[in-house]
Formats: sequence, C-alpha cells, structure tokens
Amino acid sequence: MDFNFIIENIPKYYEAMKLTVFIGIIGIVFSILIGIACALILYYKVPVIKQIVKIYIELSRNTPLVIQLFFLYFGLPKIGITFNSHVCAVIGLSFLGGSYMCEAFRSGLESITKGQRESGLSIGLTEFQLVTNVILPQAFTVSFPAVAANIVFLLKETSVIGILALMELMYLTRDLIGLYYKTNESLFMLVVAYLIIILPVSIILTVIERRMRYATVGN
Repeated sequence: MDFNFIIENIPKYYEAMKLTVFIGIIGIVFSILIGIACALILYYKVPVIKQIVKIYIELSRNTPLVIQLFFLYFGLPKIGITFNSHVCAVIGLSFLGGSYMCEAFRSGLESITKGQRESGLSIGLTEFQLVTNVILPQAFTVSFPAVAANIVFLLKETSVIGILALMELMYLTRDLIGLYYKTNESLFMLVVAYLIIILPVSIILTVIERRMRYATVGN
C-alpha cells in the first residue's frame, strides 16, 4: 500500500466527496418532494393524473439509473433539450428516488384510518389543514424507516453519475487507476470516502427512527 500516493490524493477525494454529497442532497430533497406529491395523488385518487403517476413509478423503478442518465444527457439533446452534467445528475437521481419515496409515503398514508380523516373534517378542518396537520405527520412517522433506507440507497446511487463526466468519487477512482495503476490505494480511498459519507447518515437516521418509535409508543 503506497501511503504517499494516498496522502497526495486526499484533496482530490475531498473535492469529489463534496460534489457527491451536493448532488446527493439535492437529489434526495427533490425525491422526497416528488414522493410526497405522487403519494398524495394516489391517496386521493386524482383522475387521469393518478394513471400518469403509476406509469412514472413503473418506468422509474424498472429502468436502471444509468439508462435514465444516458437518456437525459445524450438522448434529449437530439430533440433540442440540453442540460449540463450537474442538472442531469440531479434530475436522474430525483426521477429514480421519487418513485421509491412515493411507495414509502403511500404505505404511510394507507395506514391512516378513514375515521381520523372524518373526525378532522367534522371539527372544521379544511382539506389542506387535514393533510398538513393530521395525515402527513402520521404518515411520515410510519414511512420513516423506508424513507431512511431510500436516502441511503440514493447516496449509494451517486456512484453512477460519473458516466456524465462529473468528477465524483467513482469517476475519480477510475481516473487514478487508469493513470497510475494504483488499484488498491484508489479503491481503499473510495471505500473510506463512502463510509465517511454514508455511515454517519445511516447512524443519524437510525437514531431518529428509534426516537420516533419511542415517542409513538409513549403516546
């Protein structure tokens, strides 16, 4: 193991980590927003749009992220729609994550009994107040374990965005291996970098999940 090589390239991995985390966070935020919107559409069975959401979920979950990214970056320019690599990466991650988040939130929404909705309406709550103050908080508590698993999954999926020539962790590792043939050292830094990113997130989400569970049991 060439530790001098590792030390020399730590700054490069630091920059790659920042890009990976940046795209991952934005992608996760949009995934959650898309997931909530789609889950509510399915929950309220909105005509026409409900069918579009179902098609989106099937398309997203049954095609690899790499194909979605290729379509965004290489396919759309053929019809005059062009995005830069960063935007394509965020759109691709959000498109994939939104469908998984939708399924997670839908399971939470389905756990809400009709009686709670009827009780809310009977005391004068508007539909918006009912959703924001009664339905979504409870649904989020139920669906949080699945949402947390999806967050970790999406952070791992950032390893694919290197196909867009973005200098993220996987792209940098392949680049260093190709230039210097330092396979063991490069892979070691890749593993450490992903552990630094994902392990704290996983621990924090686990702690939040336990506290939410205890709070629910306590109530």
